Amino acid sequence: MSIQLYDTTLRDGAQQEGISFSVEDKVKIARKLDELGVHFIEGGWPGSNPKDTEFFRRMQGVSLSSSILVAFGSTRRANTRTDDDPNIRALLETKLKVVTLVGKGSAEHVVRILKTSLRENLAMISDSVRYLRSRGLTVFFDAEHFFDGYKGDAQYALRTIETAAEAGAECLVLCDTNGGSMPHEISAIVETARSCGVPLGIHAHNDMGLAVANTITAVRAGATHVQGTINGYGERCGNANLCSILPTLQLKMGLDCVNSGQLARLTEVSRYVSEVANLAPFPHLPYVGASAFGHKAGMHIAAMAKSEESYQHIDPSLVGNSSRILISELSGVSTILYKVKEYGLDFQAPTPQARAILKQVKYLESQGFKYDDAEASFELLLYRAQPDYRPPFELIDFMVVVEKHRRLPTTTNGGTLSEAMVKVKVGEEIYHTAAEGSGPVNALDQALRKALLQFYPDLAIVKLIDYKVRILEESEGTEARVRVVIESSDGQHQWATVGSSTNVIEASWISLADSLEYWLLKKASSS
Repeated sequence: MSIQLYDTTLRDGAQQEGISFSVEDKVKIARKLDELGVHFIEGGWPGSNPKDTEFFRRMQGVSLSSSILVAFGSTRRANTRTDDDPNIRALLETKLKVVTLVGKGSAEHVVRILKTSLRENLAMISDSVRYLRSRGLTVFFDAEHFFDGYKGDAQYALRTIETAAEAGAECLVLCDTNGGSMPHEISAIVETARSCGVPLGIHAHNDMGLAVANTITAVRAGATHVQGTINGYGERCGNANLCSILPTLQLKMGLDCVNSGQLARLTEVSRYVSEVANLAPFPHLPYVGASAFGHKAGMHIAAMAKSEESYQHIDPSLVGNSSRILISELSGVSTILYKVKEYGLDFQAPTPQARAILKQVKYLESQGFKYDDAEASFELLLYRAQPDYRPPFELIDFMVVVEKHRRLPTTTNGGTLSEAMVKVKVGEEIYHTAAEGSGPVNALDQALRKALLQFYPDLAIVKLIDYKVRILEESEGTEARVRVVIESSDGQHQWATVGSSTNVIEASWISLADSLEYWLLKKASSS
């Protein structure tokens, strides 16, 4: 059995709070979905807003190699002629060959929401499908609220999709619009709906966290058309996540969806859409998340060193992802040795040295350091354990002063002045520099760079792109220990470092110094 993948990220996914795709964004995502091999891309609702209308106009000049672009709209309005309905006309104006029509599959919704008769709703479905079919279009019918409608009035819900089938709809998509159905309900209702004799589809929402499970269940019951969004984006709790559904169907159920090369682009597509949506990728997404194949427990890592299948349900490369071994107080000696090998280091006495490093890691994590999301700091620990390692610079001391002046305008840094002084040793020379900044950490950064740029001018390309402070024991108030994680970039690579102290400035200094030392180390090793 082959499955039709239908992506609705550009319409249903765009309904997620915080997402607003521009026309250009939508064009870019459509191209990326085409590379993934999605069979149908729902571009939006023409006529509902200027952006979607412009998108369909733009896409007339875009050639897709794998995917078919689909326009979404509704059945004609109640008591309106089909050829006079503006929504139907807007669908025709897209000049697309495939459209999806949404109509009510619930008797209660017909009466209470549309405020029309059950007979008129059936006429709206029939007239709209027939009209578009008479103009040569392929029509998919989305039966909105179908599962809830079936549970309320099964006979009428079935009649809505039978009417669409009789009018020429080529696929009947059963919608769990409120996301409130259980897998066993989905299975039984899909099996009953198969009596229509037309291919069935599934459109599930995630309000109970069951959208993926319900989609897989529907396929097992006979659905061959699967709707969802990249990363599960969508209104409320989102839609069924195609990034989970696609590999599950193909790798676990052996169903034909896309080719292996396209499947291997899944992680790339997931992260690309996140970037365009201006949302941070969720690291714990199945299959495509950065943590999906991350391993932290020492026992797990020891087993992974012997067989990667021991704690991974698939080869992550099949979906374009990779394994990650994470460092923490849960690690064992095998974790340290694994990372030593990964970084290409050579220990003189592997096991004793690894035990010493592990002991240091456990102690530092007890003091608030956290290395699973700051691997650059851990890699520095490994280098510093080598007897011949010489750091590119050493801190002698620093001082930070924050003053509030009445004469300073309060609109500038709240009327405060931050100044930092650092004393740094480079080689055999000691340099004492000072700098002002927009805050104490920025002043510290400026003063340190002022000293180091004399020796390492290329360091100017390193930028801090994120700065996170976490209070570790809130109950201790202002005396609490804090953790500072800094993410840095040189325009091509990104890395994270960590510092911890009861003094936020000291914690920031540790993380900041690690960031610059790490880049200098990697630059020296690559030159």
